[in-house]
Amino acid sequence: MDDSGDSGRPQPGAGGTAPGTGPDNGKPKRPAEPGGGLLMGRPFGVPVYVAPSWFVVAALITWVFGGQLDRVLPELGGARYLVALFFAIAFYASVLVHELAHTVAALRYKLPVRRIQLQFFGGVSEIEKETETPGREFVLAFVGPLLSLVLGGVFYGAMQLVEPGTVPGVLLAGLMISNLIVAAFNLLPGLPLDGGRMLRAVVWKITGKPMSGTIAAAWVGRGLAVTVLVGLPLLTHTGALGGTAQDIGGVETVMDALLAAILAGIIWTGAGNSLRMARLREHLPGLRARTLTRRAVPVESATPLSEALRRANEAGARALVVVDGQGNPKGVVREAAIVGVPEHRRPWVAVSGLAQDLTDGMKVPAELAGEALLDRLKATPATEYLVVEETGEIYGVLSTADVERAFVKAMARPGA
Repeated sequence: MDDSGDSGRPQPGAGGTAPGTGPDNGKPKRPAEPGGGLLMGRPFGVPVYVAPSWFVVAALITWVFGGQLDRVLPELGGARYLVALFFAIAFYASVLVHELAHTVAALRYKLPVRRIQLQFFGGVSEIEKETETPGREFVLAFVGPLLSLVLGGVFYGAMQLVEPGTVPGVLLAGLMISNLIVAAFNLLPGLPLDGGRMLRAVVWKITGKPMSGTIAAAWVGRGLAVTVLVGLPLLTHTGALGGTAQDIGGVETVMDALLAAILAGIIWTGAGNSLRMARLREHLPGLRARTLTRRAVPVESATPLSEALRRANEAGARALVVVDGQGNPKGVVREAAIVGVPEHRRPWVAVSGLAQDLTDGMKVPAELAGEALLDRLKATPATEYLVVEETGEIYGVLSTADVERAFVKAMARPGA
């Protein structure tokens, strides 16, 4: 199964703890590199991980395909499981090619790709931004199934060069069929599948509204989930997909039902996540640095905290910016640090000891908004940022906590 959509991005300070308020005294932390299993390499600069669940599926494929080989090539004996393991690895190599097609297309459109992960039901390319046009969305979704179809054709051509009924012939036939199944499954028109993204692009093009496309494709995806849950066991039980439940006392019926439930759950959950991410993006434009900024007063580094707070209260300000003798900003006084100083000690504590030194990443243009604003905050984690005008003049201080509250409030509106 493939889901090349946006994996979403954590909101600043998500998880209940604002970044930079730990024992590091507020120094910015570099974002941790995304994990997700065993790192296999970095094609095109994108990390590829194999999730632990892949090993479970590889073992299952080895067992099932090994049993099929015993009927087709009984002379292999125990070696059939080595051949089956090779098939499992080759199949997931095909899945990786499918995901790399999405990745290359995304990079071509200058969309950052966080990682590729091979997992339980195939793979996922975690693309961090949405495409700007429905045409690009359609292409980005279609290239994955297209490459799977091409691989199916390549394996079919290779089959013509080997003797049928041999190990190479059986392996090539299995890889051809599996790639055609991957392509067909991903072309189903419902999110989170590639076909769902293609449907989203078509509805987006017709209506001019990406949200309308997402809603349509997500509900079709939920319909697909119900269809898989009910239809897959029926098809296998009646023999339409080669089911032989009667041969082993109904065990395969249970396995088919379990497989259908897992697939249906993945599709249903993916469709719901796509809806939530789309609604999130609908509200992102309302997050504007200028409107969320706290008014700040400039104070020199040696100013006692009590005096700095008195000036802020008189000015109706809620933040402090440390400046040098020429008025150039040097740091932002952290709110958490102020709260940690008892009132009786504030006349003896200089603001310089409570300030976080400014870096270029902590200077935010006042007109920054939406996804660009969140990207800036994510790139340089901190609790407060200096907001500046185009001229470089200090506009105020932006608190991560204020951004979080504004985001939660926007998402809580009716229809969000």
